[in-house]
Amino acid sequence: MLYFDHSASAPPREDVVRTMMEVMTRHFANPASLHRAGVEADRLLTRSREVLGAVFGVSPSEWIFTSGGTESNNLAIFGAARAKQRQGKHLITNTTEHASVYETFRQLEREGFEVTWLSVDRQGRIDPQQLARAIREDTTLVSMMHVNNETGAIQPIPESAAVLAAHPRILFHVDAVQSVGKLPVMLRPWRIDLLSISAHKLGGPKGTGMLYVRGGVQLQPLLYGGGQEGGSRAGTSNVPGIVASTKAVRLAVESQPQRFERMKALGERLRMRLAGTAGVFLTEVEAAPHIIHLCCPGLKPEVLVHMLEEEGIFISTQSACSSKSGQPSRVLQAMGMERSAAESGLRISLGDEHKETDIDKLAKCLAGAVSRLQRLEKGRG
Repeated sequence: MLYFDHSASAPPREDVVRTMMEVMTRHFANPASLHRAGVEADRLLTRSREVLGAVFGVSPSEWIFTSGGTESNNLAIFGAARAKQRQGKHLITNTTEHASVYETFRQLEREGFEVTWLSVDRQGRIDPQQLARAIREDTTLVSMMHVNNETGAIQPIPESAAVLAAHPRILFHVDAVQSVGKLPVMLRPWRIDLLSISAHKLGGPKGTGMLYVRGGVQLQPLLYGGGQEGGSRAGTSNVPGIVASTKAVRLAVESQPQRFERMKALGERLRMRLAGTAGVFLTEVEAAPHIIHLCCPGLKPEVLVHMLEEEGIFISTQSACSSKSGQPSRVLQAMGMERSAAESGLRISLGDEHKETDIDKLAKCLAGAVSRLQRLEKGRG
């Protein structure tokens, strides 16, 4: 099997799985309990925060553990917007955000907040000057994805942070689910107030995530109960998942420079192999190295996905959260693509296990599948 869908979910690392099993077996007590077993479990949570603090150069107390990227995004956006609504109810995001951000802002609009939706260019990037023009006296939050989960397009986070530096009352949230471990992510230099991470994109377990919350930032909780996570996120802490996820994040960030170069070389090899393939159009954006996006206008991408599956190769269409919608990609349409292209997008996302021979097989099988499907469609016409 050749699995090229790491942006949906990466295979778990064996050492991370071993860590999770060990913690599940030895430290199963509730970390809120007062007895020694509970105290020992709670120490693992403290140690996990310390590790994240050291990895990202921030305070250990600035981390909240969540159930994943969606909850981290929801808590950051709902929590910040509702906590600051007396200051203002104007929010800013862009049209190509992940569904867990896009739909959250849509809900806030229904609650009476006003959202400015920044447009993107054909590269999938916003213009920081457009952001500057959108800021108002009542703006309280800007939310922006670092790396687009569908196309790999990289948003200008440092440039946007520079714009927001003149407006310290505005909180800056970054969805870094697709960028942590793939690109450098710098919390303090980029003046990021809130940052979302999901562990299963990095070889960690599903159902675990992290939210960085800069010291002094207040969030209105989504979940109420026992007061865990400093009162920001109630519920019994998933100690095994948190410890394993922290390890996965640490390993990914520590190896990021080397992984970047390797993914870049493999991505360039794939683009070179696919260049000139009839019916295949590579989406040319400044992208993170692990995501290659292409379109096959006139062909149904889900059919191509299943044709490759028969060869033991797994790729995806839109993001996993949207792939079953049957609708043209909202992201590609926002980038100005015609409907025929927006209906035919394919995403290939690379991982550590891939070799040059895997890339060559993928390119050959994809070209063959496109050719066969084109002949079938022509015959039907």
